[in-house]
Amino acid sequence: QVQVVESGGDLVQPGGSLRLSCTVSGILFSINAMGWYRQAPGKQRELVAGISNSEDTKYLDSVKGRFTVSRDNAKRSVYLQMNDLKPEDTARYYCNIGHFSAGNYYSRKYWGQGTQVTVAS
Repeated sequence: QVQVVESGGDLVQPGGSLRLSCTVSGILFSINAMGWYRQAPGKQRELVAGISNSEDTKYLDSVKGRFTVSRDNAKRSVYLQMNDLKPEDTARYYCNIGHFSAGNYYSRKYWGQGTQVTVAS
């Protein structure tokens, strides 16, 4: 059974940093692409960052230069380092198992429960 578990969300001040973690079980992690999505209340869920099995990456334009996605296959984990956080980054962040094709990330059916990131003074 596939499980996707996120952690690391918190309340942080604007300009601060957080590191989100996602650990996956029940699937051959190393061959899969992974993605981070976020969703704020009343807003559509959007891809924040994706990473392929060969570590090609894709980022939402508004987070480029601030966020970095990485993976550790030995730990079956994917991470999202978020720096210079802004109030508009406030959302629930979800980890997803997907695939990468032609430089783009596509989600599959496996999602975590999400972790809340709130950026406020």
